[in-house]
Amino acid sequence: MTIASVQNLTKYYGDPESALSVRALNSVSIDFEEAESVAVCGQSGSGKSTLMNVLGCLDRPSFGRYVLGGVDVATLDDDSLSNIRGRRIGFVFQSFNLIAQLTVLENLEVPMFYQGLPRPDRQRKAMELAERVGLADRATHRPYELSGGQQQRAAIARSLVNDPLLILADEPTGNLDSETSATILRLFDDLRLEGRTIIIVTHEQDIARRCNRTITLQDGRIVQDTRN
Repeated sequence: MTIASVQNLTKYYGDPESALSVRALNSVSIDFEEAESVAVCGQSGSGKSTLMNVLGCLDRPSFGRYVLGGVDVATLDDDSLSNIRGRRIGFVFQSFNLIAQLTVLENLEVPMFYQGLPRPDRQRKAMELAERVGLADRATHRPYELSGGQQQRAAIARSLVNDPLLILADEPTGNLDSETSATILRLFDDLRLEGRTIIIVTHEQDIARRCNRTITLQDGRIVQDTRN
């Protein structure tokens, strides 16, 4: 089943009619399927980050369509786009982006708070997810009391709180040693086997080979789309 689809996606920065404009994506078309892990690769400036921003509803395409869960999100107003972003997309960042003043459980509760979930339900689900990623014994610790791998596991748990259609991971092992990276990648493997769709921006070929599909961008175009 197709979870997300971009069709003839083009993204300009600046006026497309101006010589100073930058075309970051050029007529990109991709379907992302259920229970698929996709590595997005390419050199700096290839369009990886722009594609991730559009898929994450952090930016809008200049032209083309982006359909997520049957909804053409490119046509939505800002409030509706924010709602889709909060409910349908989970983010995992290289720098973890945890709130330093909050415990693991409190960090997991934040997205649920903004979705209006009652506090007892937030607390229950946060603990379930902490257990899911092996952090039950660190649930009341703050980020500075955790290792890098533990912080990334907390970030992955946070990405799952609203049962998203897509998990978007931007260089998720970039700040981790090889052993810790392997632990994080096994967690992604488990999530895919559970039916999650995961898109990983990476420059590491070992990570790309671990995914079941690799998309390579160059100058804003897809130059390779292979099944691993």
